[in-house]
Amino acid sequence: MTVGSGSAGWYLRRLSRMGPREIGGRVGDTVRRRRWRSAPPNCPDVPGARFTAVLPAATIAAIPPDAAKRLVAEADRLMDGHAEFFGVVRDDLADPDWWRDPKTGRRAPAGYAFDVPYRNEDAVGDIKQIWEPSRHQYLTVLAAAYAATGDERYAERVAAHLRSWWETNPPLRGVHWISGIELGIRLLSWVWIRRLLDGWSGAAGLFEGNPVALNQIWHHQRWLAAFPSRGSSANNHVIAEAAGQFAAACAFDWFPSSERWRAGALRSLERHLRGNTYLSGLNRELATEYHGLVLELGLAAVAEADAARVPIPPTVRLVLLRMTDALAAVVDNRLRPPRQGDADDGHGLIVDGAGTDRWASLLATGDAVFGRLAWWPTVTGTDVRTPLLAALIKPGGPAVARPEERPSHFADAGMTILRGPEEIWCRCDGGPHGFLSIAAHAHADALSVEIRHDGVDVLADPGTFCYHGQPEWRQYFRSTLGHNTLQLDDADQSVSGGPFLWTRHAESRVLVSDTSGASDGGTARWCAEHDGYQGNVHRRTVELSAERQELRVVDEVRGPRRDVRLAFHLGPAIAADLVGNRAVLTWIVDGEGRSAVLDLPGQLSWRAHRGETDPPLGWYSAGFGRKEPSTTLVGTGVTDGTGGFTTVLAFRGLGVS
Repeated sequence: MTVGSGSAGWYLRRLSRMGPREIGGRVGDTVRRRRWRSAPPNCPDVPGARFTAVLPAATIAAIPPDAAKRLVAEADRLMDGHAEFFGVVRDDLADPDWWRDPKTGRRAPAGYAFDVPYRNEDAVGDIKQIWEPSRHQYLTVLAAAYAATGDERYAERVAAHLRSWWETNPPLRGVHWISGIELGIRLLSWVWIRRLLDGWSGAAGLFEGNPVALNQIWHHQRWLAAFPSRGSSANNHVIAEAAGQFAAACAFDWFPSSERWRAGALRSLERHLRGNTYLSGLNRELATEYHGLVLELGLAAVAEADAARVPIPPTVRLVLLRMTDALAAVVDNRLRPPRQGDADDGHGLIVDGAGTDRWASLLATGDAVFGRLAWWPTVTGTDVRTPLLAALIKPGGPAVARPEERPSHFADAGMTILRGPEEIWCRCDGGPHGFLSIAAHAHADALSVEIRHDGVDVLADPGTFCYHGQPEWRQYFRSTLGHNTLQLDDADQSVSGGPFLWTRHAESRVLVSDTSGASDGGTARWCAEHDGYQGNVHRRTVELSAERQELRVVDEVRGPRRDVRLAFHLGPAIAADLVGNRAVLTWIVDGEGRSAVLDLPGQLSWRAHRGETDPPLGWYSAGFGRKEPSTTLVGTGVTDGTGGFTTVLAFRGLGVS
């Protein structure tokens, strides 16, 4: 059962995960919100403001032609009013209603921002649908198209939408003044819009010569300085807040408080980049898309620092270097990273058209800024963002030792990547449940595996799908049953207290991680266990045999007799023919048929589930707000604490007729 946010019980559970310092900070926030209810102050006068954080000459000329072509095609779709946000296709973006949710048709109420019940979909609509266009990242695409082509239609549309947004959303009024991450990312977008429109005659009049724009920029930074994400909420949100405020205080350094805001944002950014990142370079939220978001935000912040000649602590570049090397280490042969934890399609900076690979783009930027290592995968795609960032960021990374060989075991994050012949890729999860006391973006996925062949999900992590408004789906996609692992007595390994709150965390430990064998034609082996089922211990062993091209998964449960369910979620491209405890899997890659055999534990009774809704089972979410039926194989039975359940996935005889 999913416990909703906003109830009295939820507030008590949430309070129990806070420390005294966080509680004190939140009390102060509450007092400040009440004090701010009165008319907001006016922005101070800033006569003679000038924008100097421009791109170096010849930067736009360095954009690869195919990337520029994708950008312009995307910009033209936007000019026609067409866009898609989280699976909802929109055709109203030529003249958007900034407060309307197109999915439910509801419109957010007006009034003082902190009175808006944004978690209540019945009152507001889907808040993600309302917030996303107001990050103004589609406007950075239009601004980039202007920079690439000189076509003033794009600049004029950007100006019209910004003026409309500023008029509709005065400071502290309405739904767009509630969440710091939204304000931070929006500020970063405005910095890049101003930069990319610099050749347009109306740019200065839109920004530094516009009292309304100045008032918005000033109030955004005042808000961020007053209401930072705190304590158990200091995850990717606080990094977006700090990066956006730092970028604005560097590029829009026109206000009396700019220096103070810049210094405070930089302190926060440095502290929380370190705090959110393991020494191995992986993100502590153990949610891969947030690794990408934080890396994008960090690189954008460094670009602003270097453009403004603001010195930053060496640790900032060091963390970003480690994150880039870690990303290069964990991707599969198609440059797809793990699908671990929550994912909401959040980006730090968007200047590219559809079809641009996010992860290839990040690796290309890492190559340009830090230099690639010999073991890095080859990046063949192109993008717009890399030459823009590389034009501002000083090249060369910190003078530190970097991995001489491709890492495969990240002990602090509990992630192990097993690689075999024929592009077999397997992620094994033996790490912490999540980050901070609430583990907001964690899933109950201890000891889960994710297996791909040539970039195709064979045993898949089903994804995330939604956050608010659909509790039964939120619960399913973050549940133990919703992952490739073992469940006892129909319970999750960790206990949920709400859609972004876990009140008890399963603790895992890796016992064996020998990843070298498969690369030498032998066998790689991983073994871990967790204590999430009180009174029982679940131990899982995974072996990847290069010679036999197969993975063997052995699940053992120590403790009292319990009901057991073992789930294996197939990727959406996989067709399955289940007979007894054997499933023949088939799929197609680049027009070529492939197959594998999945031998399941005979002690369990097996059924295939696909696209079921009551309760949800057999689904795959490729992106936030999108889901499609896929096959889930579930075995049910009992365990008496002896023996184990053995599953074998064999890729022998990959071709099919």
